[in-house]
Amino acid sequence: SCNSPEAVKKLLENMQADLRSLSMECKKKFPPVKEAAESGIVKIKTIAARNTDILAALKENSSEVVQPFLMGCGTKEPKITQLCLAAIQRLMSHEVVSEAAAGNIINMLWQLMENGLEELKLLQTVLVLLTTNTIVHDEVLSKAIVLCFRLHFTKDNITNNTAAATVRQVVTVVFERMVAEDEKFKGLTEEPPAVQGNSNRRSVSTLRPSAKDAYMLFQDLCQLVNADAPYWLVGMTEMTRTFGLELLESVLNDFPEVFLQHQEFSFLLKERVCPLVIKLFSPNIKFRQGCGSSASSPAPVEKPYFPICMRLLRVVSVLIKHFYSLLVTECEIFLSLLVKFLDGEKPQWLRAVAVESVHRLCVQPHLLRSFCQSYDMKQHSTKVFRDIVNALGSFIQSLFILPSGSVSASQGSAQGGPGAAGAGGGLITQAAFEYRGTWIPLMNVSVQGSAKATYLEMLDKVEPPSIPEGYAMSVAFSALLDLVRGITSLIERELSKQEQEAAMREEAEPVSPPQRVWEEMVNACWCGLLAALSLLLDASTDEAATENILKAELSMASLCGRLGLVTPRDAFITAICKASLPPHYALTILSSNTANLSNKVYSIQGQSVQMVSPSSESHQQVVAVGQPLTAQPQGTVMLTAKNIQCMRTLLNLAHCHGGYLGTSWQLVLATLQHLVWILGLKPSVGGVLKPGRAVEGPSTVLTTAVMTDLPVISNILSRLFESSQYLDDVSLHHLINALCSLSMEAMEMAYGNNKEPSLFAVAKLLETGLVNMDRIEILWRPLTAHLLEVCQHPNARMREWGAEAITSLIKAGLSFKHDPPLSQNQRLQLLLLNPLKELSNVLHADIRQKQLECVLQILQNQGDTLGPGWPLVLGVIGAIRNDQGESLIRTAFQCLQLVVTDFLPTMPCMCLQIVVDVAGSFGLQNQELNISLTSIGLLWNISDYFFQRGEAITEELEREEAVLLRQAQDKGEPLHRPFHPAPPFDCLWLCLYAKLGELCVDPRPAVRKSAGQTMFSTIAAHGTLLQPPTWNIVVWKVLFHLLDCVRKSSTTADKEKIESGGGNILIHHSRDTAEKQWAETWVLTLAGVARIFNTRRYLLQQLGDFFKAWEVLLDHIQSAALSKNNEVSLAALKSFQEILQLVTPIKDTDKLDALAMDVPPVLMESLQVSGPGRPLVRSDSLAERLAQRYGAQPSLPPPGEELDDSALWWSAWNTWYRIGTECTRPPSGGTDKLVFVPSQPFLTALIQIFPALYQHIAGGFSMEDLKKLGVILHGAVSVPISSDSSPFILPSYTEAVLTSLQEAVLTALDVLQKAICVGSENLQVMYPAIFEQLLLFVEFSCKPPQYGKMETKHVANAKYNQAEWVALNYVPFAEQSLEVVVDLYHKTACHKAVINEKVLQNIIKTLRIPLGLKYACPAESTWKLAVSSLLKVLSIGLPVARQQASSGKFDTMWPELANAFEDFLFTKSTPPDNLSIQEFQRNEAVDVQVVQLISTEILPFANFIPKEFVGRIMSMLNKGSIHSQSSSFTEAEMDIRMREEFSKVCFETLLQFSFSNKVSTPQEGYISRMALSVLLQRAQDVLRRYVEDQRLSGRCPLPRQQVTEIIFVLKAISTLMDSLKKTQPENVDGNVWVQVIALYPTLVECITCSSPEVSSALKDALGPFKDFMQPPVSKVQNGES
Repeated sequence: SCNSPEAVKKLLENMQADLRSLSMECKKKFPPVKEAAESGIVKIKTIAARNTDILAALKENSSEVVQPFLMGCGTKEPKITQLCLAAIQRLMSHEVVSEAAAGNIINMLWQLMENGLEELKLLQTVLVLLTTNTIVHDEVLSKAIVLCFRLHFTKDNITNNTAAATVRQVVTVVFERMVAEDEKFKGLTEEPPAVQGNSNRRSVSTLRPSAKDAYMLFQDLCQLVNADAPYWLVGMTEMTRTFGLELLESVLNDFPEVFLQHQEFSFLLKERVCPLVIKLFSPNIKFRQGCGSSASSPAPVEKPYFPICMRLLRVVSVLIKHFYSLLVTECEIFLSLLVKFLDGEKPQWLRAVAVESVHRLCVQPHLLRSFCQSYDMKQHSTKVFRDIVNALGSFIQSLFILPSGSVSASQGSAQGGPGAAGAGGGLITQAAFEYRGTWIPLMNVSVQGSAKATYLEMLDKVEPPSIPEGYAMSVAFSALLDLVRGITSLIERELSKQEQEAAMREEAEPVSPPQRVWEEMVNACWCGLLAALSLLLDASTDEAATENILKAELSMASLCGRLGLVTPRDAFITAICKASLPPHYALTILSSNTANLSNKVYSIQGQSVQMVSPSSESHQQVVAVGQPLTAQPQGTVMLTAKNIQCMRTLLNLAHCHGGYLGTSWQLVLATLQHLVWILGLKPSVGGVLKPGRAVEGPSTVLTTAVMTDLPVISNILSRLFESSQYLDDVSLHHLINALCSLSMEAMEMAYGNNKEPSLFAVAKLLETGLVNMDRIEILWRPLTAHLLEVCQHPNARMREWGAEAITSLIKAGLSFKHDPPLSQNQRLQLLLLNPLKELSNVLHADIRQKQLECVLQILQNQGDTLGPGWPLVLGVIGAIRNDQGESLIRTAFQCLQLVVTDFLPTMPCMCLQIVVDVAGSFGLQNQELNISLTSIGLLWNISDYFFQRGEAITEELEREEAVLLRQAQDKGEPLHRPFHPAPPFDCLWLCLYAKLGELCVDPRPAVRKSAGQTMFSTIAAHGTLLQPPTWNIVVWKVLFHLLDCVRKSSTTADKEKIESGGGNILIHHSRDTAEKQWAETWVLTLAGVARIFNTRRYLLQQLGDFFKAWEVLLDHIQSAALSKNNEVSLAALKSFQEILQLVTPIKDTDKLDALAMDVPPVLMESLQVSGPGRPLVRSDSLAERLAQRYGAQPSLPPPGEELDDSALWWSAWNTWYRIGTECTRPPSGGTDKLVFVPSQPFLTALIQIFPALYQHIAGGFSMEDLKKLGVILHGAVSVPISSDSSPFILPSYTEAVLTSLQEAVLTALDVLQKAICVGSENLQVMYPAIFEQLLLFVEFSCKPPQYGKMETKHVANAKYNQAEWVALNYVPFAEQSLEVVVDLYHKTACHKAVINEKVLQNIIKTLRIPLGLKYACPAESTWKLAVSSLLKVLSIGLPVARQQASSGKFDTMWPELANAFEDFLFTKSTPPDNLSIQEFQRNEAVDVQVVQLISTEILPFANFIPKEFVGRIMSMLNKGSIHSQSSSFTEAEMDIRMREEFSKVCFETLLQFSFSNKVSTPQEGYISRMALSVLLQRAQDVLRRYVEDQRLSGRCPLPRQQVTEIIFVLKAISTLMDSLKKTQPENVDGNVWVQVIALYPTLVECITCSSPEVSSALKDALGPFKDFMQPPVSKVQNGES
């Protein structure tokens, strides 16, 4: 330290030594100096001796101490001067110089300077003086400074430079003193008021000393630069502007606080410095290259001067940097100027320094922010910040566009630059930009973030330097990058800070002002940046440069995203996207986006900057060739390494800044999709994209470089979507929306062509869904809604992936461990399952297949936990349609089987009904018969499950029902549930029955059969579980509804023959039409329903409307019975029988055991088929428990009630009657072959029902009903049978056997007759009706009944192979009926009704037919039976008739009887030729029997018998006596065939009664006489005719019959003669004699006949006359004797 004693001591010694040296030097030449030096030594010694503080004392006396040295300098002797200056410097360095001394020293130095002596030493001395202390002020100081300035302008270069340095240092010292002074007074005086930018204070009075010096100095510097006289630096002779500007710059740069803290200084700044700068800039502003000073211009334009211009720019940089806040307006001007200097028309060097200046600004983001706030955000202000950025952009463009001195590409390659060929030539290429033939190398100009200028530092150059090529570009490029880096890091830092603060405050703040600034900054600069960066990106040939550009674009995109500035964000992203794709790649989403941008032209101070679209001719290395993803294939496209690099940036952007992308996800993803496509990546499991096999894209060519890159890219792609789990919900939605719309485009493109579709979007949707499972709810709806659309796409591969994605998501969603778990979050579970249901609406089979496979997997993995999801899953399984094809239905059915076998117990009972529906729908599908049948089996299993778990199901259902009811009541709606009023468990059964009912009318017979059996089995097995009221629904809604449907279908079924049953199955002829197949169904159904009515009668009768139900059932039986199908009609009758054979029903529960055993065989078989082969379980336990539950224990009816069934029976009788009437009514049409005729078994069954039915209605059976019955019986018997079935029904013709139908008819009548027999009197009026009926049947023996107009063939003539109708052989039936008649008459002849109704007469009338036909009867037995019956009946009836003679009730009978006798005895039919003689004799004996009856039973009672009748009998006998025979006999048979015996008996009887002495009335005698005379008259005639004919015939013999006749007559005459002989003469009428005698001559005339037979008979006849030969006696009075 200078103050230590040693130092002081040394100083004193040195001073003394210096003074000694001085005196020594001046001893000779300068004695005054020597003296002064010596006295100086004395002085010093005394000071040292006297004072303790030697230094202070020295300083006090410094004027004297210094004096010798000053004098020494005055000698101008170099050696002395140097010695003195050194001594002075020593003093100064010890700070022992006072102000006065200092002034003296300066003056002395000034003289030396003017003399040009020791210039360097002078400068050194000044410097020491000013730096060691602060005593020099004001004029002294100014003089010292001027001295330095003057030395700067000497001729000597070294001096100049040293002086310049000294000036700089001195100026600095002046300002440093001021700063120190401010420091010293900082705490003492109150601060001056803050600087007002526009303060107008000129006065310096307020300033402290150092400050005042500084002020004066600075003011004069400005004066000097402006070429004005200085105020304070008096004595300046010369000054350069460059030096002045440098000094100004250094002061401004080094002491900004001086200007900022003191208004006086800031005033200088505004009033002096800025105008000065602006004035000095003017030559540069006006100057344009190439204008020069041509003669035309009025004044020569001053040329820009490099040194000044460059220094001005430096000053401006400093001003802007430090005093921006003071000089807002001025800075606006400076910045605008700066922007102008970048103009293309300015000299290259000017542009270069301007760019460097701009770069300086670009590395100060805070400054940039201030610009934005001060200018861009103010109205009416220049948009300075925007202009700067745009200027940079247009500057870069201009470099490419104006090749001012830059090398074109061709030259470039010649100079070893990367030409077209040099690209891969192994040269290490220089980094460069190349655009449209312009090649600009890229230099490494500065480290990032610092603006190290080159030309702004060239302070020594006077001439503008030549700028190397690419320098300006490189600086501009760095400036751009730094600008982006600065802005983004600044804003992001602030944003993060703000976010943290907001997080701490925990409330969203409104947009704060700083945010506005940032938005404005981005809005101002993005267009220019984007234009420049895009161009550079396109032109860049260097990977590192490309990387930097991409990084800049990326950070801008991210920043815009964070600030929510959509347009710029999208623009930057679009730029990256475009750069990733091959040039001119047609991608609409990008072009539409840039279209908005590229139409904007940003005007920068009259210059227009256009968005440069990428050029395609860049010399880039191609690394991949692939196919473009467009609707029209356009050949191949190439990807370059740069494209891949851009792609990676894009991936990076999406990965790191996905949260800010928002709607631009679309751009990003669309681009990635295209790149993925071109590179041939295809989706694999889980949506990850893997490199496809080369086969898939024949035109995809990849270099090895890319091949190694692909897995990495694929990996990044996957990671990108995995990272979507870190996005917030809004961003995630943006991502999903983007993927969806991308997928929509892919779908659009895939329409109508079979090109491979792009599956990128679908795959990535899947991937995104899978990684965001924990918050799946927020994206599930848009995600699945879109995938469902994809599933509907016509392109198979597209659909397949849609389905793959959706099913994978559903499976993943269900198996994901959600919080809370799905079991507690039903809403989510249903949400997850819903798309599965929606898939059912898709028509494509492949999709449905996927859907069902998914269901199967869900069932296998999560089946136990589906819970509320069951209805959805079942809905999916059940959504089958017939147009879907077998395999789908099979898969769906597998699912259903799994459900029924494994999951019924775990699902909510509410779903059981759905299971039933679904199983039913599988039964109804018509693609796969086996599945239909199996599903019916499943229904049986389901019913079994219901049965086993009945109670549990009931309880659960009732709980659910209660909840539903409450909900319904709250809404004020009724509860919607099928079969509502029934209890829920019953409803379940009803749904099952209803479903089976639907299956019972399926078009396929096998299904119908199986369903029918299952349905009736389940009702039989489990029906007891139903509550009684539910039976009502079963009967009406299930059973009768089913019967209705079956009836309708059967009646409308097709009668066409079905050739084969699909495949090569042969169909039996009984089932070969749809109609026949339906018939079987009808049979089964009706039988089943009837059986239920039978077995459940007790239960059903307790229902209120049993009678109505009974009527309906009967109606169905009737329709079936009347159907034109034998099978159905017969079965209907069987059912009829079944419901009629009811005994009084017993209580159901007692019957169950019986029922279980007594299931009819059909059912047992079906149980084994469709049920799981177990016997029916006894079901009372459960049934009773359920009954108790509903408190409806069936009560026994009161005793009287059970018997009151008559209404039911009468209803049944009416039905029976209607069936009978309809089916026996003959067809009205003609002889159409298609007429339906009921079959014999049917009719038989029908008639057989009557006896059973009659038991129940006998009490009220009236004549009316009997008549109805008769009609039916008659009709039934009349029905013919078809010839093809006759062999099975008819007995052979010769057998006299009844058909079963005929037997049944007779049985029916028999039952009636027996009932009448034991019945009351009033029943007996029915006898006549029964007779009438039987007699009708008897007539059939001769006259088979007609069936309408149908032609029937006699059975013997029918050919079996023709479809003809054959009449039955009615003979046995008629004969049987006849026997019944005789039998019955035997019993009832005396009944009043029988007498009154003329039954006997009717019998005779009927018998007259076969009797009359005799040999013409169809069967010989008939007439024989008729005769014997007649005889029997008469033997009973005649006595009755005689008794009743007086009443006249039999009057009409006698003529009938007479007719009958006559028709029989004198039949018109001839006996058959083959009749044997014995037969003939037997037949004759019958005739004789009849005559004997007449003689024993009629004639003896002639007096009780009407006279006419007796007369007719007589004339009959008369006729019989001489009856002529037929002419067909041979001679030999003659005697026999003459019926002689008969004639004889007739005649004898006749004669016996003619001459009877028992004549009681004259009338009787008269009758016999009359008969006799007739006979004689007839004989007379015959004989005469014979004689006549004999004569005419001559030799020819007469006809056979005439000869026979004559023989008869002759024989009769002989018989008569015999009788006359025997009779009392008084009994013989005179007339007879006359007639007898009159015969004689005629007989005599016959003698001439030639026939031996006649002759012999004649002989016999003539013989007796001898007895009458007597002499005549005299006349007696009155002719009486």
